[in-house]
Amino acid sequence: MSKAKRLLDILMFANAKRKFTAQEIADEFNISIRTVHRYILDLNDMGLPIYAEQGRNGGYTVLPNRLLPPILFTEEEAVSIFFAFQSLNYYRNLPFNTEINSVEHKLFTSLPNDAKVKVDKISSYIAFWNPKRTIETPLLRDVLDASIKNKNLHIQYESKSGNKAKHVRPIGVYAHDGLWYLPAYDYSKQKILLYRVDRILSIISTENNEDEFMNLEEWFGSYEVKNPIRLHVQLKMEGVRQCKSVPSFEGLVVTNEDGTGYIDSFIDQGELGFITPLFFRLGIHARVLEPKELIDGMCSQAKEILVMYQDGN
Repeated sequence: MSKAKRLLDILMFANAKRKFTAQEIADEFNISIRTVHRYILDLNDMGLPIYAEQGRNGGYTVLPNRLLPPILFTEEEAVSIFFAFQSLNYYRNLPFNTEINSVEHKLFTSLPNDAKVKVDKISSYIAFWNPKRTIETPLLRDVLDASIKNKNLHIQYESKSGNKAKHVRPIGVYAHDGLWYLPAYDYSKQKILLYRVDRILSIISTENNEDEFMNLEEWFGSYEVKNPIRLHVQLKMEGVRQCKSVPSFEGLVVTNEDGTGYIDSFIDQGELGFITPLFFRLGIHARVLEPKELIDGMCSQAKEILVMYQDGN
């Protein structure tokens, strides 16, 4: 058996066991203790963090930052990974930004020259076009880590009414339109609220929880209309096109044969604040018939803009 194959086998053995003796490896692979020590030194040189424990009961321990055994990719699989990386360029901050850059560098340097040319060409001919966000989200990884470890957070948060201290139980983080969001149970409001991660100014302290709470996947699937209100809107062709590009409305739009359409469904009353700007932006391409609260909100915005420009003249 080649030395490279033997090293790979020992690497996989060490990753699985985490703690072992030289004798265990010698017995497993039918090699001498002296050869085991030599292979361990080789693995250390390759970057596997192995700690040697001295004494009668000593052995080796693989430290937490372990290396994964080599994975073989086809050229097309490697190119697809670079394609996936490109979709992440929309976000200024990512939970594992440094690691992603390291993976990208390692993968690219391992490619043959013709595959490198192909990767470069792909980035020139296909793109996920979106304006790159410039907003920093420095606490993104810390918030994600608290969610995974089931910890409460005491945070300083920048809200519309000023900076406030919040005591929350995070559910997870998700990305939308270049921004990161944190759904979390707010202990003072006694309900789940949605926070912008970039508006978290600092994490004051954390608390461990013994009991389990819902995760992000469960939260996405738990949506229910608690205060139903009818949404009835007539749409012109442009209104249909734009509403279909909004994920929350895509399944609600009914299209007529002539390209016009309508929305006639029930939504939660709490969503009015989110959808008012959308229908206001659609202008003459959407006519809201119900609810009256939505109509009043749009009229109020229109009057404010009209007064502002009248005062300017």
